[in-house]
Amino acid sequence: MDSSKEKEEEKPKCVRVHGPLIVGAGPSGLAVAACLSEHGIPFVILERSDCIASLWQHSTYDRLKLHLPKQFCELPLMGFPENFPKYPTKDQFISYMESYASHFTIQPRFNQTVQSAEFDPSSSFWTVRTQDFEYISRWLLIATGENAEPFIPKITGMEMFQGPIAHTSVYKSGSDYKNQRVLVIGCGNSGMEISLDLCRHSATPHMVARNTVHVLPREILGFSTFEIAMALSKWLPLRLVDKFLLLMTSYILGNTDQYGLRRPKTGPIELKNAIGKTPVLDVGALAQIKSGKIKVVEGVKEITRNGAKFMDGQEKEFDSIILATGYRSNVPTWLKSCDFFTEDGMPKTPFPNGWKGENGLYTVGFTRRGLLGTSFDALKIAGDIADEWPTIKESNSHIILLKVLIDPRNYEDFCKEEKET
Repeated sequence: MDSSKEKEEEKPKCVRVHGPLIVGAGPSGLAVAACLSEHGIPFVILERSDCIASLWQHSTYDRLKLHLPKQFCELPLMGFPENFPKYPTKDQFISYMESYASHFTIQPRFNQTVQSAEFDPSSSFWTVRTQDFEYISRWLLIATGENAEPFIPKITGMEMFQGPIAHTSVYKSGSDYKNQRVLVIGCGNSGMEISLDLCRHSATPHMVARNTVHVLPREILGFSTFEIAMALSKWLPLRLVDKFLLLMTSYILGNTDQYGLRRPKTGPIELKNAIGKTPVLDVGALAQIKSGKIKVVEGVKEITRNGAKFMDGQEKEFDSIILATGYRSNVPTWLKSCDFFTEDGMPKTPFPNGWKGENGLYTVGFTRRGLLGTSFDALKIAGDIADEWPTIKESNSHIILLKVLIDPRNYEDFCKEEKET
């Protein structure tokens, strides 16, 4: 076969998107797609996995529930079913998102992994390449979020450890670790809940608390701690809100420092807004720490063949290691020639103005404010695009008419493009 023909066959098919192109079909992608639908704006949504909300469906543990009351976790334009509990389970949240996608007729193109995305100044369009297609759009909406990839830290000696090392993204249940001594590296919400789950399955977890952490009760006097913080912040400076939360936390949970969980000097809400570090909302782990069933240990110095050495000089043996080390954005690996994001894959412009870049670039779900931040972004983005959509729609119609007049054979090609979008 002729080499030129081979190259022609290998070239990805080109798809022109007459509305925005959304990358990611998690909660952020679904939210902005729904808001665009309300404005009558067509879109194409790309998803690297085989389902919506793949992180929730494939990379979460069985006992997971929403940490906040459901009214703070709703996507725009459609709430949770009334019969859902205050803190929906993982499966309930997934069913909600599936109903949401169905309600707004959101049909992502699955198994489309974005390899690169780049703006072309000469045409004023974005070119997004996957393994199969080359998509062309005036708008690029990045909805891959803050948690696209598991973060695996480099710890000296990890390759020497004889037992299994697993990230929380593949952890399902403590039943797989029954009667084992397990080192859990990380003391955020995932680290705490997995340590609790291990306890309930007769394992002995040792949780690493290398850094300071705020542990708060999930509820104060029957009200959600987050709900109280949100209400108070409307009337009081964050510094005073944090003082109140810490005072109530001390009364309810006691001094966590004595259990190896040192508090940061900056208050929990102020810290969350400044650097995105989420406080731990306790759902029972602290009681197990107080009873000694969950051991809190200092930072890991190195992993050994049979366990780990710690910064305080201690050395312990373990059967398994779980990395509760969180996730990170993957945007820098595929977004080219764009300085809107930091090296860590977060918008350089802080909330509430990080949703819009230049040249039709938008981001949703990078606010470090959970699903409330996602809803804020989605509504802003859809409104902004809707403002210019009538002009763009008219422009698209003129381009199609002109090309058909020049060569009637173009009509069939543009019909194909319309069907694609």
